[in-house]
Amino acid sequence: MEVYRTGPTTERLTMHAMTEDDAEAFFRLNSNAEVMRFTHEPLMQSVEEARDAIASYPDFDRYGYGRWGCFLKTGGPTIGFCGLKFLPEFDAVDIGYRLMPEYWGRGLATEAARATIAFGFATLKLDQIIALTIKENIGSIRVLEKIGMRGDGTVEYDGVCPLKYVIDTAPAC
Repeated sequence: MEVYRTGPTTERLTMHAMTEDDAEAFFRLNSNAEVMRFTHEPLMQSVEEARDAIASYPDFDRYGYGRWGCFLKTGGPTIGFCGLKFLPEFDAVDIGYRLMPEYWGRGLATEAARATIAFGFATLKLDQIIALTIKENIGSIRVLEKIGMRGDGTVEYDGVCPLKYVIDTAPAC
C-alpha cells in the first residue's frame, strides 16, 4: 500500500501530514471555540494533547491517506487541515477541513477541498467521497456545494444527525 503523507498542492497551499512540530498550531486550531462550535468534539486542553493526537494519528499507516495540515506557500505555521478519512461506519471516505478563523472567507477551504477531492479520485481511484456537516454550518455547506458535492439526506453519526453530501467520479444523472 502506498502512503500519501504529502497531499496536493494548490495555488496558495501545500498540504502534508502534520508532525509534532505542528502541535502548537494544531492546539490553537482545536482549542478555538469558534472553530470547534460545529464539530461536536471537545476543545483540546493542551499542546501536549495536540502533540499526542498528531503522534498517534493512525490513518496514514492504516489507509494510506488522512487529514493533511494546510500551510500557506508564503510560509508560517499550520493554518488548519484538509483531507480524507475512511469512516468504517459508512464504508465510505469522508472529506473534512478546518481552518483558523483569520483564514476564513478567502476561498482557502474551497481551494484545499477541491484539490483533495481531485486527489481522491485521480490518485486513490475512489468512486465516491462523502462529507458530513450539521445544517447550522452554513460556511461548510457553501464549500461543499462549490466543490460539486450534492446533498444526500441526513445520517446518524456520533450521536448527532448531520447532513450528508456526496460526490461521485461519474456525473450525477
